[in-house]
Amino acid sequence: MAWSTRELADLAGTTVNTVRHYHRRGLLEEPDRRTNGYKQYGVPHLIRLLQIRRLRDIGVPIAQIERLDSGVGTSPEVLAAIDASLAETIERSSRARAEIADMMEHGSITEVAPGFARVAPRLSPSERSLTLIYSQLYQPDVMEDVREMLDADVDAATVEFETLPPDADEATRDRLVAQFARTIAQALTTYSWIRTPQEHLRQTPMSTAVTMVEAMQEIYNSAQLDVLTRAAELARVQAGEAPGVTSTRSPHGT
Repeated sequence: MAWSTRELADLAGTTVNTVRHYHRRGLLEEPDRRTNGYKQYGVPHLIRLLQIRRLRDIGVPIAQIERLDSGVGTSPEVLAAIDASLAETIERSSRARAEIADMMEHGSITEVAPGFARVAPRLSPSERSLTLIYSQLYQPDVMEDVREMLDADVDAATVEFETLPPDADEATRDRLVAQFARTIAQALTTYSWIRTPQEHLRQTPMSTAVTMVEAMQEIYNSAQLDVLTRAAELARVQAGEAPGVTSTRSPHGT
């Protein structure tokens, strides 16, 4: 039995152009030709073509397919690299499916970081935006703690802070500073990474600091920033740390 190029391609589930490409790459031998000049492929060509297709189907690049006497193959190193890549793809897909399930249960919310759909309804717009930024700056273990912090019941101080006007009087600011300082001091004690954030960053410390400053200045007004900065400073004193190194945080202590 002899097949034409198109018949061979159809049998192997590929295209004529692909068969010709394999010829040019030296992976598939050129067949004999009939007296009329048309190619005639045999079973060995079909088997070799199916072997190539099998490797291509699992992701082996053409450049990494080796021609052997009895067929085609590839190195264990190439297969290991492909396997690692597939494992990463599976992990990403699993995370995406979990996020989709979370959104389907709690609402399709894209204003928050992955994994925060359940707590999103209780968050303010500013807090939702910050979760997105945090997710790009901090490692997953930190984001789990941030989600735990934000899962707490919203108190009156936080509600007041979210609507604090830029010209808020000093007495109001002082009261909020005292309330937030207690929350932040507790977070400093509970979550050790707040004291040593450099060990939990996805970006460089400089990039993280610049991003956070820019984000906070965009999200909060001058009175809110004043409250957060002073509350963080007071919290460090209350927690027994040396004052002077402030960290801009949300009212929940993150």
